[in-house]
Amino acid sequence: MIAIQDMQYLRLGTDDVDGAIKFATETVGLELVRRENGRAYVRGDDRDHDICYVAGDPADHTVGLKIATKPELEAAAAELAQNGIAVHRGTKEECDDRRVMEFIRFRDLSGNKIELVLRPCISTRRYFPARDAGILEFSHIGLRTADAPRDEKFWGTVFNFKANDWIGAAGLISFDAVHHRFALFPALGPAVQHINFQVASVDDVMRSYYWLSERQAKIVFGPGRHLASTACFLYFEGPNGVVYEYSWGVRNVDETWRPRQIPFEDGGFCMWGAKPDVDEFMSEK
Repeated sequence: MIAIQDMQYLRLGTDDVDGAIKFATETVGLELVRRENGRAYVRGDDRDHDICYVAGDPADHTVGLKIATKPELEAAAAELAQNGIAVHRGTKEECDDRRVMEFIRFRDLSGNKIELVLRPCISTRRYFPARDAGILEFSHIGLRTADAPRDEKFWGTVFNFKANDWIGAAGLISFDAVHHRFALFPALGPAVQHINFQVASVDDVMRSYYWLSERQAKIVFGPGRHLASTACFLYFEGPNGVVYEYSWGVRNVDETWRPRQIPFEDGGFCMWGAKPDVDEFMSEK
């Protein structure tokens, strides 16, 4: 079994790097780390970067996950190959681009691009936000899946993920104590569906709600509180249709936790009554 240690980064294609930087810094509240070679790196914590916007196809998304040791990375490459999954080993230039010592890349069963990275760099400076949104860290993603039960089994047998709850067929899965690191949402094609940043308090969620509303940002869900994770949340749309989320108060689980089946309906997503305007939250495909 391949043991994931942490979420590391996202690489998102964009047809407008300038616009992506402006949105990430002025709206989301991330820090621009650097810009080079058609790439823009931004962060909201002590990682070198949380998101790298890459000039190119907006449908090109990649998820970076941290592996602890080189023997584990080698074992991961072998295990993926044994499961019939093609593996690409990163070149030195590709590793430098990602600020990691080594990485391998593959596609999951739905076609999502995944990179397993070894010894990613941390930042040498304290995170300094462009806007005080109260961001603490990049925490989880929504990942589109063509077959949620199949992909949940893949992540739970080849990798160390486990389901902590389900909303309809959508598994909320994690490799550590955080309630979920991936939300597997049934969809027609692979992509990162939403990007979550944890904030320091429920007040930060609400301050951003009014701040974004005043600037006519497209809020697609919330403010609300998730039944599954207990997190207070706010979702808003960014460039190329990617949704961003602030949340506070996510549940941690331990070995005594028993996963629950939550109905795929409005109340299953928000216990306060907020109604989503996000495709993956509105109907099971």
